[in-house]
Amino acid sequence: MEHEVKRPVLCEMLGIDFPIIMAPMFLVSNEKMVIEAIKAGITGAIPALNYRNTDELRKAIQFIKSEVKGPFGINLIVNKSNFLYKEQLQVCCEEKIDFIITSLGSPEETIREAHNAGVKVFCDVTDVNYAKKVESLGADAVIAVNKEAGGHAGNIPFSELIPQLVKSVKIPVISAGGVGTGKQIKQMVKLGAEGLSMGSIFIASTEAGVSQEYKQACVDFGAKDIVMTTKLSGTPCSVINTPYVQKIGTKQNWLERLLNKNKRLKKWVKALVFLKGMKSLQKAAFSSTYKTVWCAGPSIEYVNAIRPIQEIVQQLKDEYNAS
Repeated sequence: MEHEVKRPVLCEMLGIDFPIIMAPMFLVSNEKMVIEAIKAGITGAIPALNYRNTDELRKAIQFIKSEVKGPFGINLIVNKSNFLYKEQLQVCCEEKIDFIITSLGSPEETIREAHNAGVKVFCDVTDVNYAKKVESLGADAVIAVNKEAGGHAGNIPFSELIPQLVKSVKIPVISAGGVGTGKQIKQMVKLGAEGLSMGSIFIASTEAGVSQEYKQACVDFGAKDIVMTTKLSGTPCSVINTPYVQKIGTKQNWLERLLNKNKRLKKWVKALVFLKGMKSLQKAAFSSTYKTVWCAGPSIEYVNAIRPIQEIVQQLKDEYNAS
């Protein structure tokens, strides 16, 4: 049976009409966006780090459940830079969300605890070796973060990564990165993807809580304006190449690099760089200033206006069915 006639597995796994996860975006994703995504027949996820504490996280999960019936997830950073990880995991399990997306660390404990609570776990991966590892730990699916992804991107283009993973693992492969049209979604499904994680095209939505300037930047700039920076978290992250980004540069300075190499200090430096970077992102996301660092991926190429999420999803569905 050919891929294009097969209904992607993500639809069956989560009971959604269209195989899209609205990707968890730091400081962008919010409850309103997830509610509208569910109403549009897709699903969405929010980074746990968008909430200052676990009480706020719990309230947000309960609010979404009170507003709409449908699946949604939470993204957990599962390495040492996230001091709230264990508490966040506990809340996700207690509230029985539909799925957890793990990033930047070993998902072993998350998979164990989540499965005990009946929660699915999808793991971000950037290569075959890591995908096999998380499959052996019991992951329900892998999210193939490719070179074209927004935020922390991978190193392999989707044209190579998806076929490699489909051949190497038995669990579903969800593609993340570089997709902005329904026609491209169909191409990914033909390559063997069982669903897609899409973020950048939803930044310029009416429901996103970020500044008008950030949304407008996603309309005005395109794929050629995306650059990678290590300034924010120490890990390469894709941002819009605004005049301010050009001015401050995209590489860590000598002191940041030196401290990152010191074994004893590394953990704390990484956490501090991460916090400092996140603070500057927070400032940029919600205020209008020339000192802006806006996270986005190359798929902003396909953003032509600020629109409601349901309208964005409907266009993707129409393009998919027409292709």
